[in-house]
Amino acid sequence: MNEKIYKVMQGAGAWNIVLGICAITLGIAGGVLLIISGAKLNASKSKLLF
Repeated sequence: MNEKIYKVMQGAGAWNIVLGICAITLGIAGGVLLIISGAKLNASKSKLLF
């Protein structure tokens, strides 16, 4: 009985690590894309007319 509980806990821990790594990767990628798009907007600031 105890072995079954430990196997379930091990599986849950593994999925938590995998999802955490995915979240960090997506966060970094999103941040880089936001910085790049902001830099492009800042570079073309003189061309914008309001």
